[in-house]
Amino acid sequence: MTRYAILAATAAAVGLVGSAVAAEPAKPAFDQTQTKAVEQIVHDYLVKHPEVIMEAVEALQAKQADAQAAAQTAAVKDNATEIFQTPKGTALGNPSGDVTITEFFDYNCTYCKHALSDMSALTKADPQVRFVLKEIPVLGPQSVEATRVSLAFRALKPNLYGAFHRKLLGSRGVADENRALAVAKDLGVDEAELRPLMKSKKIEDEIAADSKLASALQISGTPTYVIDDKLFSGAVGLDNLTAAVANVRKCGSASC
Repeated sequence: MTRYAILAATAAAVGLVGSAVAAEPAKPAFDQTQTKAVEQIVHDYLVKHPEVIMEAVEALQAKQADAQAAAQTAAVKDNATEIFQTPKGTALGNPSGDVTITEFFDYNCTYCKHALSDMSALTKADPQVRFVLKEIPVLGPQSVEATRVSLAFRALKPNLYGAFHRKLLGSRGVADENRALAVAKDLGVDEAELRPLMKSKKIEDEIAADSKLASALQISGTPTYVIDDKLFSGAVGLDNLTAAVANVRKCGSASC
C-alpha cells in the first residue's frame, strides 16, 4: 500500500464519517460547527491510532481478493471445456490423466521459463497428470511471432509439440520468429512447411480465443495455472502444484 493510497483512505474515512453524520435523515442535521467537531474527533482518533487505517485497507483488500476468487471460480466453471481442452496429441504428461493442469504462458515470460522445470518434474513424478498449454503472447510482437510459429508447429506435428515447447521456452534470449523457426528446424520441420499456417486465420483465431479466455478468467500475468476449480498466479513452485493435484484427488477441489 503506497503512502498516497493510505492518505486517500484516511481522507475518505474522515469525509465519509462527517458526511454520513450530516446526511443522516432520521436525525436532525448537525450544523457546520458540530460537523467540524465530529470530523476533528475522527481525525484525532486516526492520528492516534493509524493502525486502524491499515486494518481497514487490509480488510478491503481481503474482501476484494475473495470477490475476485469467487468470480474466477465461476468463470472456470463456465469455460471449463475451453480451458481444459487441447488438440489431440498436444497434451503433455498423460493424455488420459485423472487431473489436468492448464498453464497460460508467454514464451518470453521469465517466470514461465523458471517454471518449466516444475512442469517437467511434476509430469515425470506423477504419471496421472495431464498438462495443457494455452499460449497468450502478452509481452509484445516478438511473443506473438513465437506463438504463431509454435501453434503452426503444433498443427503439423502435434506429437512433437511438447519437445518444441520445452526447447523454445528453455532457450536463452528473446523468443521471436527466427528463434522459433530454428527450434522447429532442429525438430525436423522446415520454415516452408510452417509459413502457410503461421499467418492463417486458424492460428489468429486460436490466439484470439485463448486471449479472450484469459480475459474471462481475469488473468493478469503469466504463468497462471488452472487446476480443477482454482487459479494459481505466478510461478507457484512444484510443491504447490503437487499439493493442488493431491487436493483434487482428495476432495474434488484444488483447495480442500
